[in-house]
Amino acid sequence: MFPETAQRLKTAAPLFSHTAFLTDLRRLSAHGGARRHLTVGRCLTAKVPPPRNPRERVEIPGLEMVTYGERMHYVPGLAKPATQHWERDYKDPRYYKSPPAHEMLLYKDKPCYMFNQRTSALEGVRQAAWLTKTQVIPGLPAQLLSLAGNPENQIPDQDERVQNAIKHARFWDTTEDRPRKEKYSNTLLLNLLHLCATLQSSHPAVGRRMLAENYSLATTWKRGEDLLQIRGQNGLLLNSMDPLPEVSGKQEVADTVDHVLDTFYPVSPTIDLQKVHVYKEEVNHTGFRDDYPYPHAHTLYFLESADPRCKLRPEQFRTKMIMFTFGNALARAHKLYGTRPQRLLDRPVTVQSVGTNGRIFQFMVFQLNTTDLSGDDGIKNQMWLDEDVELYDFAKVRPLIKKKQVKIPAGLAGYKPETFSKFLALYLHGAV
Repeated sequence: MFPETAQRLKTAAPLFSHTAFLTDLRRLSAHGGARRHLTVGRCLTAKVPPPRNPRERVEIPGLEMVTYGERMHYVPGLAKPATQHWERDYKDPRYYKSPPAHEMLLYKDKPCYMFNQRTSALEGVRQAAWLTKTQVIPGLPAQLLSLAGNPENQIPDQDERVQNAIKHARFWDTTEDRPRKEKYSNTLLLNLLHLCATLQSSHPAVGRRMLAENYSLATTWKRGEDLLQIRGQNGLLLNSMDPLPEVSGKQEVADTVDHVLDTFYPVSPTIDLQKVHVYKEEVNHTGFRDDYPYPHAHTLYFLESADPRCKLRPEQFRTKMIMFTFGNALARAHKLYGTRPQRLLDRPVTVQSVGTNGRIFQFMVFQLNTTDLSGDDGIKNQMWLDEDVELYDFAKVRPLIKKKQVKIPAGLAGYKPETFSKFLALYLHGAV
């Protein structure tokens, strides 16, 4: 058994240092080689030592501790002198230490659960629907899909120009063999928005809109006994001078009373939300000044790879879209009707959102019918969700060849024009 083991160790010797290899070899050869070692491994990662606990200083009444403070240098056998903390008489941000949370002015005993742009909700869409008291309806409304079906609302040479926009994002805008997803997804989204904006000559209402980026949103509501907030920066926002019309009529809104929200007991609805005790109550801000000429949120555009330090799964990415779309609608409703809960809004607030990773799109339409979100009964909000819609199948710089056969040709393959029709329908909503 020993010669075979030694031969294998010699083969693996370049993977270890010379000293470590001889040590392991001596360990194997002890006691005449009678010991069997099935594996020989070594930890390649260093472990950080745990922090040392500070020694407790013992003070005996009546006895004075002899220190080396007067000698101004360390003396073995003498105790370390106790020094008082020196505080600067000026402010230096480099050495600022925040006070404990319970000593801050905004500290509150009741916690607040915050949802931000990096929150990864465990239960996904079901959790977002419960937090926002929303009825989820699969697919987009029929009246929206009919907008892009009208030839008057289509772009000249639409399919060809959309394919050129895809090729520009995947092939022509880079010199790399495989461009990064965060680059081509952003380029493709801007190209599609530019194509939609070319309809301004035939639809003048398109000119009453403005794109905003890196704006901060903050809104507050109560769900049961929990206080919830949405804070942070989400994505690209298309603002409008005019609000979007409601999608559902009064009868359809009244029928939401019979809808029962899905629960996921025993999982808490606030799981994965940030729990804080230092916060402002009744905070509500749309991210823009009150005199901003484009006060109404029209459509939010999300990129799945916008933040390389936080990658969300598709289900959690849709949850982020739902929460921030709801947050924009709720912040606008608070501006119009006040922060006091309203059982039924006189005019529902409608906000849309589109998410993409450069190939697959998520479409959503949210209609805020009520701001009374504390209980599970009464009027519910409505949301139409069309998920995982592919714009094309493949975009290859080089063909994929297996067994001397071309499986996927180079270039754009599998273009689906109905996906851009949905994108265009959401863009034209409110302008036709």
